[in-house]
Amino acid sequence: MNQNELFEEQVRKDLHQYLVMMGKTDEHFPEAPDIEEKWDEILKEYIPDGVREFNDYPTVSLGWIMYVGMAVAKLWDCDWAYYSTLPNLYTHLRDKRGFDTMDEYIREEVLELTDTPTPASALTPFAAVEKLVAECASRTYNRFCHAPFENGTKESFNGYVSCLHQLYLMGAAMQLKEMGYKMTKI
Repeated sequence: MNQNELFEEQVRKDLHQYLVMMGKTDEHFPEAPDIEEKWDEILKEYIPDGVREFNDYPTVSLGWIMYVGMAVAKLWDCDWAYYSTLPNLYTHLRDKRGFDTMDEYIREEVLELTDTPTPASALTPFAAVEKLVAECASRTYNRFCHAPFENGTKESFNGYVSCLHQLYLMGAAMQLKEMGYKMTKI
């Protein structure tokens, strides 16, 4: 296992353990090949936006891809026959309101989260997801900052892409669980 693969595995384990502890994913990670297959095309379009934002807003750069993962899982569940044929799901989501407010668009229009508190929580579902994504992005950024990457190198870029990949997958896993998919070993 090379340095980048090891780093990505560490990011995956940290996020997964945290989300299991929070009750947001199952112990058994979902296998969702349709969602995973969209990663390369999403990444290709996300990279220019993500890199542009990274220096000034690193947790936004990292967190927004988690929202994309949630949205792709929701679209997979709703009408994959249609959404899988779109040229790029990321640009489809981003272009609705722009990169800066893509998080709000996804929470409001795709995930249909309300801004009304639930009896079980003082936070609204809209705010609870925002808080959770912010924590995951912050954890991942902290891990990235402490990784043995030299700024501006290919290794550093690959580490950033590994962070994005795992956040995308975790977003999808969270949304699958939220929609009632139960992941158990067969």
